[in-house]
Amino acid sequence: MIDFQSLAGRLLVAMPGIGDPRFEHAVILVCAHGPDHAMGLRIDRPAPGVTLNSVLGKLDVPAPAHTAETPVLIGGPVERERGFVLHSDDWTVHDSSAPVTEGLALTATREALAAMTDRHVGPRRAVLVLGYAGWGDGQLEEELADNVWLTAEPDLDLLFDTDFETKWSRALAGIGVDAARLSSQSGRA
Repeated sequence: MIDFQSLAGRLLVAMPGIGDPRFEHAVILVCAHGPDHAMGLRIDRPAPGVTLNSVLGKLDVPAPAHTAETPVLIGGPVERERGFVLHSDDWTVHDSSAPVTEGLALTATREALAAMTDRHVGPRRAVLVLGYAGWGDGQLEEELADNVWLTAEPDLDLLFDTDFETKWSRALAGIGVDAARLSSQSGRA
């Protein structure tokens, strides 16, 4: 039996022709990965018409002016009403924040939402993500074997910047792949 190797903290970069329009040109941060499951957040797709302030307003959390245009991301097709704050690990909540990789944590509390609006107390970098991508037992490993995804080390600038149109090509470039040269055919050799 092959030893399991977790991809938690790594990026998944979709190959062309992935076959699922929800994941075309996707860049996903794997937040948890065990032998029987995986969970990740897509970090390149803003929710149309949704800002941090609109979400805060619905939750009766004070929304400062400097967050008025802060985008909210669609993390994946699972539980799209559930929110996660992906943030730098300079701010965490005991028993609520989960480490993702060095420099990154994930918190799903109202406290995290409020903290992301406070430049003095909250995390240096943060983004609100609605929903997540999930894989069942062996599903992600099968997709990797079928060359559906490439893996890459996370880049904090890529994770938190708002140049969503180029994240996929920049993630590929970060591992030495030219997006223009990729084939939409996948499979095994």
